[in-house]
Amino acid sequence: MTQTASGVGERVPGQEATVRRCRWCARPFTVAPGPGRPRLYCRRSCRQRDYEARRQAEDLGLGDARLVVARAELDALHDRLYELEAAIEDVDRDLAATTPGEDDYREALDWILRAARPLTTLRFGESGA
Repeated sequence: MTQTASGVGERVPGQEATVRRCRWCARPFTVAPGPGRPRLYCRRSCRQRDYEARRQAEDLGLGDARLVVARAELDALHDRLYELEAAIEDVDRDLAATTPGEDDYREALDWILRAARPLTTLRFGESGA
């Protein structure tokens, strides 16, 4: 795995292409080798959204380290993080109460994964977030 300017990239075996994460939405995409600068965005719409966000940040006098997020999106993130935190506490409590077996660990892992998976699809600035 290699660190790139726009995030983590990894070499695809047998090819010169690199897998990167979109600078805007963090979706993985393949950057084909060739002349010119490597792509930073998975789609043109992501490039446009990033441009709009940079312009808005400039208008508001915000630096690169600042981020503007809609209250509803932030609340949704907090809700999903709370669900994950509760799942972790439940698993800790359940595993500490008994001598866990393989099925107990599998059930605990499934419970945590069910709580964590919605976080992997959460995207700011898109409908449904």
